[in-house]
Amino acid sequence: MGGIPGTPVPSPCSLVPNPSVLSPCPLCYPHSNPVPNDKNKLYYGDNLEVLDRYVKDETVDLIYLDPPFNSRQDYNVLFAEKDGSQSSSQIHAFEDTWEWNIDAERAYEQIVEQGGRVADALRAFRTFLGGSDMMAYLAMMAPRLVQLRRVLKETGSIYLHCDPTASHYLKILMDAVFGPQNFRSDIVWKRTSSHSNASRNYGAVNDDLLFYVKSNNAYTYNIQYVPYSEAYLKGFYRHVDENGRRYRISDLRNPSDRPNLKYEYKGYKPHPNGWAMSKEKMEKLDAEGRLYFPKSIDGRIQLKRYLDEMPGMQVSNIWDDIPVIHAQAQERLGYPTQKPEALLERILKASSNEGDLVLDPFCGCGTTVQVAQRLNRRWIGIDVTHLAIGLIKKRLADTFGSEIRERYEVIGEPTDYQGAAALAAEDKYQFQWWALGQVGARPAEQKKGADRGIDGRLYFHDDQSGQSKQIIFSVKAGGVSVPQVRDLEGVLEHEKAQIGVFITFDEPTKPMLRQAAEAGLYKSSDGATYPKLQILTIQQILDGKQPEYPLHRRDATFKKAPRARPAVAENLTLPLLPPE
Repeated sequence: MGGIPGTPVPSPCSLVPNPSVLSPCPLCYPHSNPVPNDKNKLYYGDNLEVLDRYVKDETVDLIYLDPPFNSRQDYNVLFAEKDGSQSSSQIHAFEDTWEWNIDAERAYEQIVEQGGRVADALRAFRTFLGGSDMMAYLAMMAPRLVQLRRVLKETGSIYLHCDPTASHYLKILMDAVFGPQNFRSDIVWKRTSSHSNASRNYGAVNDDLLFYVKSNNAYTYNIQYVPYSEAYLKGFYRHVDENGRRYRISDLRNPSDRPNLKYEYKGYKPHPNGWAMSKEKMEKLDAEGRLYFPKSIDGRIQLKRYLDEMPGMQVSNIWDDIPVIHAQAQERLGYPTQKPEALLERILKASSNEGDLVLDPFCGCGTTVQVAQRLNRRWIGIDVTHLAIGLIKKRLADTFGSEIRERYEVIGEPTDYQGAAALAAEDKYQFQWWALGQVGARPAEQKKGADRGIDGRLYFHDDQSGQSKQIIFSVKAGGVSVPQVRDLEGVLEHEKAQIGVFITFDEPTKPMLRQAAEAGLYKSSDGATYPKLQILTIQQILDGKQPEYPLHRRDATFKKAPRARPAVAENLTLPLLPPE
């Protein structure tokens, strides 16, 4: 869920004395010195800032966005259990909800001051909704939609995914931004079957996708088809020829009166309007066995339309053939708002072509960018949490192999010590999630502030028992000392974990190293030994050092995304921003 409105991410430049040494950050990296744009891009940061600073006007072919709206509820990210089979453990990712506050007020005022249709729409909403959570949602969405229209090509399309709670308001807002004449469809996705609760209401089983185009200038639209239903086949494709091919028959009459096409064929008379084709064409179809001759000479010849030559039923705006990801699905990663790959595949195939640029400004667990990569599209993904960025990186590696890392660039992540220090000063939880992501660990199941001495976990297998072994992580952004190492050793014993890893900014002192060494060694089933208590500095991690442990089956920590077929597509370049 990238760029959560109402939670701006402070620029690291305001947090350290020498911001020029920081790695590129989408909140402070200027247009005049853009990073090379020859790879796909995954941005960490508020999508409003990223769009404004990094994405050039009219360069994107297709936008899909699924902005969160769930007032008064927490957003959680779920991960697989340690055996990799179920997604029941959860961690608290962030607590932000849509509320009318100073950020929403500023967003509202900025749009209103610009005037125009969007300002008119927001003023009308304010009169009707007041300072409600829904008003905050619309005020924060408006500038983002304006930015998305700016970056969309004249031939581009946008799909806004929402639920009926806000779809009617968003439809008006989209009309204001893109123009009502550019509305194409309100797609209803039946995401689940009917609920069995006893509430006095109809079961809520659908989401909406508002489909708009930038303009009528030859926007991309490739017709998509689905298989015919069994009822349709029974009703229409009732005939089977001598080769076992199923077919239906349709008449060959001309819709208008054509005297030149009024001829008898093998004794059969034409319709009063004439045949739908010339005699030469009729003879060709006859030679190919495509004509159906009635038993009575008084009947009329009809055309055989074979089922195996038909593309299927054209997809309508009711999508009831793409179910939500069930609990045991291979593609399920445990992200609560994860959308099925089939849903994104349909959208991308319908409204983009190979080589086109696809943008998801709220990319969450990365379904859009994964499907874009598989379908040979270029892509840009944006998210506001390092937790999501880490998950997307692992998902891409699981799906396309480690070589995929050379085909995209992450912008906004710390790449040096100063950048990591700035992130830690800005938000210690984001720093923890980033640090744990660098070593392949998942954050521990806990809420912010509930420090039980465990910041992260990593699971591994090193024998044939199927039993998961555990590594406990403690991440410290401040000063460290021997008692903290001793505390981790105590947690290690209490959790019956095999290895503990202490991650720190500062270089460990000799007494800390001595305390860690006294914890002894973990002996793997193959006889190899590993320090039971390990200390890693941030600089060592940035230099590529990883925890020492048996590297068999590293998929036990996060549920592994299925491998893509076909192989990873060739890398495609992105448009380069010109210097200002």
